Amino acid sequence: METAPIIIVKKRKGHGGHHGGAWKVAYADFVTAMMALFIVLWLLNASKQVQEAVGGYFKDPRGTAKRVGSNKNGSDTYVALKKEDMSKLKEDLLQSIHHLDPQDKLKNQIEITVTAEGLRIELMESPKGTFFELGSTEPTQALKDLLKVLAQELGKLPNKISVEGHTDSMSYSAHRKFDNWDLSTNRANEARRLMVAEGVREEQISQVRGFADRQPRLPLHPEDPSNRRVSLIVQYQVVDGSEVALPGSVTSQNAEPPGGQHATANGPASGPAGR
Repeated sequence: METAPIIIVKKRKGHGGHHGGAWKVAYADFVTAMMALFIVLWLLNASKQVQEAVGGYFKDPRGTAKRVGSNKNGSDTYVALKKEDMSKLKEDLLQSIHHLDPQDKLKNQIEITVTAEGLRIELMESPKGTFFELGSTEPTQALKDLLKVLAQELGKLPNKISVEGHTDSMSYSAHRKFDNWDLSTNRANEARRLMVAEGVREEQISQVRGFADRQPRLPLHPEDPSNRRVSLIVQYQVVDGSEVALPGSVTSQNAEPPGGQHATANGPASGPAGR
């Protein structure tokens, strides 16, 4: 009797079968979760202005519910600064100024403070004249460079800006028709022109004011050169459709300064040394 042959079948073990695309879904979920984590961490360290802008986008992606400002191209990308945002703007401006002046040569001539009016930027003169030629409305290169930096930053905002000019108590000769009212106003107006040329919008300027020597920075030292200054005030955000009023504001167009004289703009001036 013949024995039936024994057949041994050996199965080769290969790689696992096809798993489909499940792993891709899991990986995509992981990447999405990581992205969300990084966005949250970024928002936690961002300014309140940025947080409100991002939150507003998710509430209204088309951006039609509340338009707060626009750039020169007409796109609504700028958010008006409120009082609580001014400190952040101050730090940003100081950083930009430091890039312009890494050796801090202008440190003693620039003072930025948050006040009841808004963010006040004081550009103060030195005894030899830092921002304007002595006794003149002719700007120095230092002022042109500085206002270019400031204008590029401030021009991104819809907030209104007022410009003030101040002098010390030194007077021009009695026979001159050009006096401290003219000098303070013309310097403020020259600063306005320079900023508009570098990025600030015409409609962004709300006032140009000349105070002569009536609001000295150092009242006990009325002839101190730091009293000769140009002040830029970034005003607070519009509230309920009306602009926040500036206390004691005097415009160069229709205000009558103490003594019955009008602050006017009569062109370049020449005066005593130290102006």
